[in-house]
Amino acid sequence: MNFLVTIVLLVISNLFMTFAWYGHLKLQEMKILPENTPLYAVILLSWLFALAEYTFMVPANKFGYKGNGGAYSLMQLKVIQEVISLVIFTLFTVVLFKGEQLHWNHFAAFVCLILAVFFVFLK
Repeated sequence: MNFLVTIVLLVISNLFMTFAWYGHLKLQEMKILPENTPLYAVILLSWLFALAEYTFMVPANKFGYKGNGGAYSLMQLKVIQEVISLVIFTLFTVVLFKGEQLHWNHFAAFVCLILAVFFVFLK
């Protein structure tokens, strides 16, 4: 069951992190965050989201790591996290930023990610 809890926590964690890194751009576009908001205020807002991200990422790694009774090695955890991060970022970009489009090279990169997952789990 730890394998599933780990994946769910990683997904939630990456939702917060993606918003921490790029959400302020959408908030600016929606006029929720004024364009002249000082950089320090944007950083503080992002840190709040990053704090939420850490409350999910740290347990995901703790529960998921083989050394703690989890299902994954450190390398597997990292590759899973990266794949989840890029999938969430892609959905975030395509859904919230309508001007961004996916191209053939993005799909080629996703194939490479799938291969990375395959190889990292290969015995």
